[in-house]
Amino acid sequence: MQVLIVGGTGLISTAITRQAVAAGHDVTVFTRGETEADLPASVDRLTGDRTDRAALERARDELALGCVIDMVGFDPADVETAIDVFAGRVDQYVFCSTVDVYHRPVATMPIRERAARAPPVSEYGAEKAACEDRLFEAARTRGFPATIIRPWHTYGGSGGLIDTLSTETYVDRLRKGKPIVVHGDGTSVWGPCHRDDVAGAFVAAVGNQEAVGEAYHVTATEPMTWNQYHRRAARALDAPEPDLVHVPTDALREALPDRTAPLADHFQFSTVFDTTKAERDLGYRQTVSWEEGVSRTVARLEADDAVTAWDADPEYDAVVSAWRDATAAFVDDLA
Repeated sequence: MQVLIVGGTGLISTAITRQAVAAGHDVTVFTRGETEADLPASVDRLTGDRTDRAALERARDELALGCVIDMVGFDPADVETAIDVFAGRVDQYVFCSTVDVYHRPVATMPIRERAARAPPVSEYGAEKAACEDRLFEAARTRGFPATIIRPWHTYGGSGGLIDTLSTETYVDRLRKGKPIVVHGDGTSVWGPCHRDDVAGAFVAAVGNQEAVGEAYHVTATEPMTWNQYHRRAARALDAPEPDLVHVPTDALREALPDRTAPLADHFQFSTVFDTTKAERDLGYRQTVSWEEGVSRTVARLEADDAVTAWDADPEYDAVVSAWRDATAAFVDDLA
């Protein structure tokens, strides 16, 4: 099938492009040409801005399209444009959404695709939910063949590993046995999923009529606590048992608002997503363990000389010292 990937050089979309070629599809990526990516030689490239209707129309008219995979639809107006451009001209339109469409904290777990989406958890989540609404409406009124996929925390490729303080020194801190700041008591649940597994679900949706008109969670099927996240990452790197320093989420947000934005909408909440639909219709499986994913990711960081030394971030250790001093003072005052 002829597949157009709108934004085919990002974290997930690079893997989608490679896997789609491996699956036998004829793949063209439509990008602004600003990001380099190691793609198969058979991939054709079109340069343009997805917010430019005329550019999308040219891409549509140049190709005998079967499927469009939209990885960079963030504005409802742009999705409306894509619907107008591709309606009646493609067999399927696969839209990359996000689990951020759901309200937090959630009412029940595991979270299913019909869970509450209001009030929105963030502006980003609200915009993605509005994009989805446009697609569902077009499917109902115009027969637009949309498939919606909602990833969670996706990592791998040239990206790094996230942590509470969003630091590039995380890998070296683990290896050197330096203290690791963890929000709360470390028992909230998180679920990293390697990009190769996420990409596989997108490719499995292509040409799959069971997936038309449906939304799917493509998320970790092996979620873990943040304490487990750090300890398992350390084991994957043959690093010492991590020295976890637990700091209340509210204290971190107040003291370091610029470094802890993900805590407000994401890290502090436990979320487990039901992937039954994706497993049934897309054959989705999480095949890359956290340990294997950490090893792959760090190997790529090393190859790119992108592992930052632990002492390049002195504020991190200032946080550790300040919290330990405050804890000791608290205990002394009450003693």
